[in-house]
Amino acid sequence: MTSTRFVPLAAPVDVRATLAPLARGPYDPCVQRGRHEIWRATHTPDGPGSQHVVAVADGVEVEAFGPGAAWLLEHAPALVGAADTGHEFAPADALVAELHRRDRGLRLAAAGNPVELMVPTVLEQKVTSTEAHRAYSRLVRAHGHPAPGPNEELRLPPTVAELAALPSFAWHAVGVERRRADTIREVCTRAGAIERVAAEGSAVFQQRVTALPGIGPWTATSVAGLAFGDPDAVVVGDYHLPSIVAWNLVGERRADDARMLELLEPFRGHRARVVALIARAGGHPPRRAPRRALRDIRRI
Repeated sequence: MTSTRFVPLAAPVDVRATLAPLARGPYDPCVQRGRHEIWRATHTPDGPGSQHVVAVADGVEVEAFGPGAAWLLEHAPALVGAADTGHEFAPADALVAELHRRDRGLRLAAAGNPVELMVPTVLEQKVTSTEAHRAYSRLVRAHGHPAPGPNEELRLPPTVAELAALPSFAWHAVGVERRRADTIREVCTRAGAIERVAAEGSAVFQQRVTALPGIGPWTATSVAGLAFGDPDAVVVGDYHLPSIVAWNLVGERRADDARMLELLEPFRGHRARVVALIARAGGHPPRRAPRRALRDIRRI
């Protein structure tokens, strides 16, 4: 099954920038990015599906494939940020105002499907991005499935049921130790309850999901921002982010979550947007320590 939908937008959208958070690293088998387009494979309540999103004049064209095509088309406006209120953002801070002016095409995507998003996010706990992205790519290639549609390189992630049933040796084979594997199994086992909590909105999701073993504020806020397109869902508990925000806003090389939230308070309602703009600008405080060495637990 294949269908298409045109999503009109009042202002241009940078599809690559808006949907970039969906890709877990440059070699994510579930996402392929072009300059003005993106391919994505995902599971929906109606079944697996893939979608091709292309920026066109006055909006985006979305083509969807598979049993989940109708669901993907129905939720396409949320995915490309059609309801995002970024055009109303008028920051007084000169730096943020300039970053916003440069990145007018950046919208906050609401991808839905928080359980599926929790899997790669858990893999990013306590390890480098490179290690996490490598593990997710291995996981999808080993246990995922070909995506419906014409893109033969695109793959679906493993289903919730498949992940819940994976034995310990399968996790070890893709480079994931027991702690993160157990957390993902817990998430997948409780997928129905998580979906019911997510139906109550971003704030409730962030509050309630941390009751799960292995799920803390960092995971909850990271998922909420992308699942709901929440412009105020600031990621807390990140090792680098507070210092990046402080360095760009006030020139402070080191900061903690409390200081970051203090600096972001004038932007309440759009704090996650400000963080996204700063992150895309790429300004990092000077590094004074060597990079953390990568590890591969498959060799242990």
